[in-house]
Amino acid sequence: MNRPVALVIDDEPDILELLDITLKRMDIAAVCVENLKSAKKLLKERPFEICLTDMRLPDGDGVEFVSYVQEHYPEMPVAVITAHGSMEAAIQALKSGAFDFLSKPVDLPTLRTLVNSALKLSGQREPTDHALNLIGTSREMAGIRASINKLARSQAPVYISGESGTGKELVARMIHEQGSRADKPFVPVNCGAIPHDLMESEFFGHKKGSFTGAVSDNAGLFLAAQGGTLFFDEIAELPLHMQVKLLRAIQEKSIRPVGATAEIALDVRILSATHHNLLDLVNAGKFRHDLFYRINVIELQIPPLRERKEDIPLLTEFVLAKLAMETDVSAPEISDEAQQSLVNYSFPGNIRELENILERALTLCDGKVISSEDLQLPEASAESQATLTEAKAAAPLDSYLDDIERKKIMDALEKTRWNKTAAAKLLGISLRALRYRLEKLDLD
Repeated sequence: MNRPVALVIDDEPDILELLDITLKRMDIAAVCVENLKSAKKLLKERPFEICLTDMRLPDGDGVEFVSYVQEHYPEMPVAVITAHGSMEAAIQALKSGAFDFLSKPVDLPTLRTLVNSALKLSGQREPTDHALNLIGTSREMAGIRASINKLARSQAPVYISGESGTGKELVARMIHEQGSRADKPFVPVNCGAIPHDLMESEFFGHKKGSFTGAVSDNAGLFLAAQGGTLFFDEIAELPLHMQVKLLRAIQEKSIRPVGATAEIALDVRILSATHHNLLDLVNAGKFRHDLFYRINVIELQIPPLRERKEDIPLLTEFVLAKLAMETDVSAPEISDEAQQSLVNYSFPGNIRELENILERALTLCDGKVISSEDLQLPEASAESQATLTEAKAAAPLDSYLDDIERKKIMDALEKTRWNKTAAAKLLGISLRALRYRLEKLDLD
C-alpha cells in the first residue's frame, strides 16, 4: 500500500508496456496515459513520486510539460524520454527543470538508476546545516542558496562561474550534499594541477602494464566518483586533446581505461567551474564549443565579495571563530575601525583573501582585539582607490586576475630566494602546480 507511484506519459503502447513492467519489478506502481491532457487531470487528483514523459506527444511536447510541472508541482521529479540523438531537446528539457533524461531505445539499467535517484528526492529530508559555511544574509547569498536547492533536485550539468576565491567548490559540494547523490562520493579535480601527459590515466584509469610505470591497476577519478558527483575545478585549464576525451565520456556515459579493451558504464553527475570567461575562450578557439555546450546546461554565477559588502562582518566573525578553534585560542574581537577597513576594502582575492588577512592579523595582534594595523591592508587613498577600481573595471578580467596571480607568485619566489619548492609551500600549492603556473604566466 505504501509503494511509490509513477506517472508515465507516452503515446507508444510498446514503450508504455515496457516502462510499466520495469517499474512494477522495482515495486513501483505505474499509472500510464497517452497524452498530456490526461496527465494534467491525474496530477490534480493525486500526488506522484516521479513522472516519466515522452518528448513528443499528440497534444504537446515534453519541454512545455516540464515547465508546467515546475510551476505547479515543483516537488515531483520529472524525466523526459527523447529520440536517439536528440541531445539538443534533452538539454532544453534540463534547462526547463527536468530531473534527467533517457534516450530511446530505453536502456533498462539506466532507467532503474534514474528512477532510484529520483525517488531519493521524494523522500529526502530538508537540508539542515549544509549551508552553514555559505555565510551571508545579503540578497545575493539568498539567491545562491535558492539556486543550490533547485539545482540539487536535478541531474543537469552545472557550470559554476566566478572569480578566484569566491567559494565555487563549496557551492558544488552543497549541490551534491543536498541532492540524491549525497550518500555517494564527491570527487573534486583541479584541472590545472594535473600534468598533461598524466591526465588521461588520472581521469579514466589504466590497466597494469599499459605504459611504463603502470605497476598496478588504477581506477581513475571517474570511477572514484561512480554514483556520485565529479567536480572539474578550473576546467578551462584542460588541454584540447583532453577536452575531446571528456566530451565523449559525458556524451556516451562510459569510459575506457588506458590499456583496457572494454568500456565501463558511468553514473556520474558533472559539475564544473573556472574563474575564466569560457565563452571568450570558445571564441578564441581555446575551449571546444561542443564541450562548453554540454557542461554549461545551467550556469550559476557566484558574486565577488565586493558586491556583497554587507556580508563581510558576518564572514569576519565566522572566519575568526574557525581560526581560533584550529589554533586552540580564544577568538579575538575586531575593532570597529578595523571592521570598517575590511568593509571598505575591494578584496580582489575574495573570501580566500579575507581568510588570509585575518589569519595574519590573528598572529600579529597584541591582546584580544584586532586593530586596523594588524590587518596590514594595502595602503591607498580614497582617490587612488577609486581610480584603481575604475581601471580594474575597464581591464579584461582574465588579465587582471593573471596580474594578481603573477604578483603573488613573484612575492613568494623573492621571499624564498627563488626556491620553487619553498615558494610552492608558502603559496599552499604543489610544486607541480607552481611549475604549471610559472609556464602559463611566462615566468619560467
